[in-house]
Order: sequence, then structure tokens, then C-alpha cells
Amino acid sequence: MKQILADEFQKATFGEARNAQEALNKIWKENWDVVVLDITMPGRSGLEVLREIKKTKPKLPVLVLSMHPEGQFAVRVLKRGASGYMTKESAPEELVGAIKKVLAGGRYVSTSLAEKLATYLSADGQKPPQEKLSDREFQVLRLIASGKIVSEIAKELSLSVKTISTYRSRILEKMGMKNNAELMHYAMQHQLVE
Repeated sequence: MKQILADEFQKATFGEARNAQEALNKIWKENWDVVVLDITMPGRSGLEVLREIKKTKPKLPVLVLSMHPEGQFAVRVLKRGASGYMTKESAPEELVGAIKKVLAGGRYVSTSLAEKLATYLSADGQKPPQEKLSDREFQVLRLIASGKIVSEIAKELSLSVKTISTYRSRILEKMGMKNNAELMHYAMQHQLVE
């Protein structure tokens, strides 16, 4: 990816980060024109990093590039201030075009995502149940759906078991489900987990 961008933006300076904290440190210490951010990274989630970026540098364009299908995260990241969302399967030319568009102050969405957004907006408030969840609840849902138990999730997120149990209760209530099995089935059916 870096080589593709270096070929197109020959005078550009690039930076890379191995984890969420390293990414935030680079963003805070240096002036960047654009950030290409992954959702899944070691440490904090990309959604949390996006929130931090928008809090400290609200005008900095952030293009989210993810292995996750658009249906999982696209609406969520765009609502949180991302300038665009694309999957890693996108063609290299599409990445270059997306970066040029967000650098010019625009927003980038693929044709298929544009259709999903149009359907989403015209659905008269009939949002998918996962859209009712906060970012943290969505994160806990994905961890439950991946087969982790409450204590494992608590340890991974550095939260108490009681807090995770509270999130689980809220998720079940908001999504109108009774148990983890229903959550897991829903998440698999809607490709919310790998």
C-alpha cells in the first residue's frame, strides 16, 4: 500500500504505526495531511482511535481502510467523522482516488456503500439492531459473538466483569434477544465477526 501511494504522491512523507497508541502519538506530534486507519489493530480499536483523532484534530481527514465488509463498520465510522471507508480488497487506483478526494475536503464511499447508505436513509428509521449500540457495546457484541466469555472480555478490555455483564444486558435489550446464542447467530448471519 505504501509503495502504491509513494508512486502517486512522490513528494509525500509517510509514517506507519504498529498499534493504536503509536498511531495516536504520531498524529499528535506531527502534522499530517491525511490518516489511513485500520479498524482492527493491536491495543485499542480503530473506532476508539478515530474518536481520539476527531477530538484532538477534528479537521484531519481520516480514511478507514479495513478488512471488514462495509456492512460491519462503514456507517459507524462515517457517523464518527471518518472521511471515507473502503475495504482492503479495493483496487489500488481506488485507494489513490479516495485519498485525493479526502485531501480535497470530500468524502469517499464506494458505489456499493453509496447504495447501502441510500437504502439506510430511506428506511424510515428501520436501522439494523447493531446500529442502536454504542461503540463499546458493539465491541463487546463482537467479542461475545467470537466465543469469548465475560471474564475474557473484561480482561481484554481492562474492564470489570460486572461492567461487561452490564454491557451484555444492554446489548440483549437493545437488540431484542435473550441469550449469547442468539447474539452469536445474529453476528454470524450479518458478518459482524470473522
